[in-house]
Amino acid sequence: MTVTCCIRYVIDPFQKEAFEAYARNWLTIIPANGGDLIGYYVPHEGTNNVALALISFPSLAAYEAYRARLRTDPAGADNFAMAQAQRFILSEERTWLTPVEG
Repeated sequence: MTVTCCIRYVIDPFQKEAFEAYARNWLTIIPANGGDLIGYYVPHEGTNNVALALISFPSLAAYEAYRARLRTDPAGADNFAMAQAQRFILSEERTWLTPVEG
């Protein structure tokens, strides 16, 4: 059963470009560590402080293995550190989803 992690970020709207750089970095880091990145999405119209990311995994166990690899990945650590230093992410929430099949 595929599971998708939907990460909802509340970002500083005055630092949208910094968040975009952060998201762009994940485009290679996440797949290199085993996540199936569907995409990162930034505000375009309407609400200006909510961004989303969607990452799929074959199972929650695969996600846990991914998280373990990510903790030791130098590029991932650098990206997390950049976000903490620049403080453009105000909060984030994770929701786990499964696809509706017919």
